[in-house]
This record gives sequence, C-alpha cells and structure tokens, in this order.
Amino acid sequence: MPTISSPLRRVALGAFLLASCSAFAFSLSDISNQEATSGLKAALEKGANTAVAKLGQQNGFLNNDKVKIKLPGALEQAMPLIRMTGQGQKVDDLVVDMNHAAEAAVPMAKPLLVNAVKSMSVSDAKNILSGGDTSVTDFFRQKTSGDLAAKFLPIVKKITDKNGLSSRYNATMGQVAKTGLVSGDQSTVEGYVTQRALDGLFLMIGEEEKAIRKDPVGSGSAIIGKVFGAIK
Repeated sequence: MPTISSPLRRVALGAFLLASCSAFAFSLSDISNQEATSGLKAALEKGANTAVAKLGQQNGFLNNDKVKIKLPGALEQAMPLIRMTGQGQKVDDLVVDMNHAAEAAVPMAKPLLVNAVKSMSVSDAKNILSGGDTSVTDFFRQKTSGDLAAKFLPIVKKITDKNGLSSRYNATMGQVAKTGLVSGDQSTVEGYVTQRALDGLFLMIGEEEKAIRKDPVGSGSAIIGKVFGAIK
C-alpha cells in the first residue's frame, strides 16, 4: 500500500483543518432570525435568573461589595456626629435593613424580566446581538425599570419602616434635598433603596451578559454558544 510523504501529509492535514473550521465557524449573517431570537432569549433568561438568584438570597446585597447599599453621601459624612450622639448603632442597623429590603424585593423582578423577554421582537434581537457588551442589560433597563420600581417600592418601604431611624432619615434628607445637594431619589429611604436595588440588579445582569459574551460555549447552552459565538 503506497505511503504519503511528509509534505503531502502536512498539506492534507491543513486542508482538513481549514474545512473543519469553515464547517463550524459562523458569522451573524449565517444566523437565522429564529436562531438569533432563540439564542438571545436564552441568554436573557439565563442572565436574569442568575442575577435574581444571587441577589435574592440571604445577604445577597450585604455580602457583595459591588452592589452593597451604603448610606447616601450626605448622611455618610454626618456619621461622626451621629456616632457622637449615640445613634451610630441605629444607623448601622439601617444599612443592614436597607440591604435586606433590597434582597427581599429582587425576586419580584423575575416575572417582569420574563415578560420583557417574551415581548422582544426579531429586530430587537438583531440590534442587541450587534450592540455593545451591555446591550442586553440596556434592553432590560429600558423595558422594565418603571414597573420594577413600582413593584420594589412597597416591599422596601414595609421593611425600612420598622427601623425607627427611617422616619428621621426621610425628614432629614427631605430638607437636604431642597438644597439640591442630593438627588430626589435619596430624599426618602425607600426611594433610595429602591433605586440602589435596581442598579444592583442591572449591574449583576450586566456581569452575566459579559460572561456569556466572553465565553458563549461555557454557558452550557448550544444555541447561546452558536449565536453569541458568531459575534465574538
């Protein structure tokens, strides 16, 4: 039986590898509308579910420095004086309550995020896939921010109201807000926590999105790997 010389073997191997690469490499133009939409919806659902699970667990905000809710700047600056008056522990307790309030509110986001995914059009899918690293997160923010804030606020308020300092915070920050030194969403503790909870949720969804874009195959989903792999 004739043997193949080394140069010919190298040429044959190169041709085989090239053919293999061509068979498995995709560009965005090779992805059908249905595949693009399915892949994106799968990525949206995965990112949202993971973010909600991480933040909605016990101490999900408190133990995560990226999203931990701290005191607004004006109140933080006043902490030395507050501690001198013996109120420091109450403020520390307020920080814990704020983070637990956000933690309790976040699971309410899941159905709204799912509805946003269901409402996504083919055009939305293509635009998001060809957008920047946080285009999925931006889509969620645009579609759900208002409804999420309305859902979060009463849950947050119920929890923060049990802290005696909550009313004093609201009274103090309400006065400070009139000076323009703080934004309106910081004038009440429930408004402040609600906004920070939303910021934390979208930040974590963004972290998941970046991870999927960086390693689509590692997502464990074939359709996510194919669609997001096409735009790497």
